[in-house]
Amino acid sequence: MVATIRNAFDPGFGVYVHWPFCLSKCPYCDFNSHVRRGDVDEDRFVEAFRTEIDHRAQLAPGREVRSVFFGGGTPSLMLPSTVRAILEHIAKRWTLAKDAEITLEANPTSVEASRFQSFKAAGVNRVSLGLQALNDIDLKALGRQHTVAEALAALNVANRIFERSSFDLIYARPGQTAASWKKELEIALSYAGEHLSLYQLTIEPETMFERMFEAGKLKLPDNDTQRALWDVTQEATIRAGLPAYEVSNHARPGAESQHNLIYWRYGEYAGVGPGAHGRINTARGRRAQATERHPEMWLTCVETEGHGLVEDDILSAEQQGDEFLLMGLRLREGVDPQRFFLISGRKLAPSRISELVGDGLVEFTRDNRLRVSSEGFPVLDAVVADLAA
Repeated sequence: MVATIRNAFDPGFGVYVHWPFCLSKCPYCDFNSHVRRGDVDEDRFVEAFRTEIDHRAQLAPGREVRSVFFGGGTPSLMLPSTVRAILEHIAKRWTLAKDAEITLEANPTSVEASRFQSFKAAGVNRVSLGLQALNDIDLKALGRQHTVAEALAALNVANRIFERSSFDLIYARPGQTAASWKKELEIALSYAGEHLSLYQLTIEPETMFERMFEAGKLKLPDNDTQRALWDVTQEATIRAGLPAYEVSNHARPGAESQHNLIYWRYGEYAGVGPGAHGRINTARGRRAQATERHPEMWLTCVETEGHGLVEDDILSAEQQGDEFLLMGLRLREGVDPQRFFLISGRKLAPSRISELVGDGLVEFTRDNRLRVSSEGFPVLDAVVADLAA
């Protein structure tokens, strides 16, 4: 299996590379993305990425990199030569595993799809496409720059070129019903290969959708409809052989995203680029890191200071325990209570576990892992808060 844990207490080490530029800003998006009308100086960015990789390698030396994820923004706007240069430097400063997963997020436009072969030649072996909807009216409302026809054509190209691919869809969109989502999902699953991500639309702070929502110009489906959409999602994906291995991610067994599993299994990852986050283990403790979000400011920081970090905090045992639960309980496999104890120095309260088991919200697996049940996933945040209290 691709996603097998090599050591139950060592989920691995990954590198996240953030490319912050987009052709336009989607109204639902709260990611660190920026629109630039002029050309981006990619040579300058490559040098800055190299410098920041050097900095992280000094803090976390000797690691085997099991995954590299190019996220954004829109990484498929990068030149393939930029991707190649970054990957070569990662391999220079760490050991890049022979079976490392190298993922690039891409927009499904014909222009970007035409570059897929060059990205593969640069070292990318997995692509994740942001389809978001299979309805042209909703695509326009979501601010997307492609049509359904372009999206499916790009997906076919990706499936032909890359051994591994995935795509994203957003549901619980304004006016969406369980019946309409079921039909859309059936089309999506007919094109799906080994992995897909299905995200429920949420109103994020400081987005255009938030302003529209507060002004009464955007209305989401009610709670009952949202639950019905969730149920349709689970039923359809299980039937198609792509069950949820995480709240919003579905895969055929063995085809889970290695990079995301490093996050959810509470492994180590170095984050480089504007607005990137990281978690690395050092002699001083586990460090929570974040870089300057503004692209040009990040460049200046890296060129003058040798890195773009604006946050570099040592996490307490309690903070680590909370993060471990928050991330690990998103997974269908759940968490190992013994590892929680080793990380946090405390045990989960038996009374709280018993109460949640009694309510049917959590359960123990055969190998004594604690996981959220199918009934608990729709109220995951409340379950995690209860366990961590």
